[in-house]
Amino acid sequence: MNRAIKYRIYPTEEQQVLFAKTFGCCRKVWNLMLDERETVYLTEGRSCRPTPAKYKKEYPYLKEVDSLALANEQLSLEQAYSLYFKVKGAGHPKYKSRKGSRASYTTNNQNGTVAVDAERGLIRLPKAGMVKAKLHRRPEKGWKLKSATVSMTKSGSYYCSVLFEFDREVKPVEHPEDNAIGLDYKSNGLYADSEGNVCGSPKYYRKTQQKLAKAQRKLRHKIRGSSNYRKACRKIAKVHEHIANQRKDFLHKKSAEIANQYDMACVESLDMKTIANKGFGNGKATLDNGYGMFLNLLEYKLADRGKVFVKIDKWYPSSQICSCCGTVHPDVKVLSVRKWTCPDCGAELDRDVNAAVNVKKEGIREYLSA
Repeated sequence: MNRAIKYRIYPTEEQQVLFAKTFGCCRKVWNLMLDERETVYLTEGRSCRPTPAKYKKEYPYLKEVDSLALANEQLSLEQAYSLYFKVKGAGHPKYKSRKGSRASYTTNNQNGTVAVDAERGLIRLPKAGMVKAKLHRRPEKGWKLKSATVSMTKSGSYYCSVLFEFDREVKPVEHPEDNAIGLDYKSNGLYADSEGNVCGSPKYYRKTQQKLAKAQRKLRHKIRGSSNYRKACRKIAKVHEHIANQRKDFLHKKSAEIANQYDMACVESLDMKTIANKGFGNGKATLDNGYGMFLNLLEYKLADRGKVFVKIDKWYPSSQICSCCGTVHPDVKVLSVRKWTCPDCGAELDRDVNAAVNVKKEGIREYLSA
């Protein structure tokens, strides 16, 4: 089993220069290998697999950075091509640019070249040496350090994601259907559960809109490419990063709360990108909720505890079925109908809570029939 812990690091100026060189060299090697593969295929009709080592003579500055970081770029390119040919919908590998690409690189641990010094709050990295870090979480005994990924955000913050490998037997929970919960997406509140509770969404983006708009207005008066322009860009990036961190913290806490309390969670397999488009009219609320990220967090937290995560078909009419008598009412399909009364049994139903109850029933049925 693998687990990564992401630490905030505080490199010195020399280490920041080295990281910047490594980011640039990784982009350079990626583009060179991609260009050679495309050229050979178009001119000769065959595939080739170039390595970073063949470019070091022509570009001597590639020798100044960690060689394993360049080697991992080759593996990433191979994986990108594999996904392109095997997975439907996967895009063709693209060239990387300094402005648009993520600034990061991955290096492997070879005989202690990457290490975490918990006592002094330092992380050892190849070429960079000991880097100051905020070790908010420490690895347990028996965890084997595999690799480290150094990244820099648009606001200029540095992080190091350390990957550990360990052996642990996860015992599955017996009869998880006895302690199950159903969740239905709610644009104004993240989700409604089968027990009648509605999760209130903090709406971090909407709360910070005025501050973000003010920073963006200041950017308009700066000369593009100037020092003040770059400072204004970093301020905007900090605001976006703060919103993202707030949202992620909230979703982590909510998903952990459900994973600790229940043995099974049943949800619908929704396409959040489609729900966020203009046709639904609530794209900003959908993206601000982060429901897709919430489901990903909930899934791995349940699996880590030996519990069950069930996704039912998105076309299942959970909102149209009366959770009391089971009658289907297609006339309540319209999203504007938030509360309705079943004409057969007379039950008064809330749209989202009723859907969550039906999602729970269908999830349990699929789990038992599997």
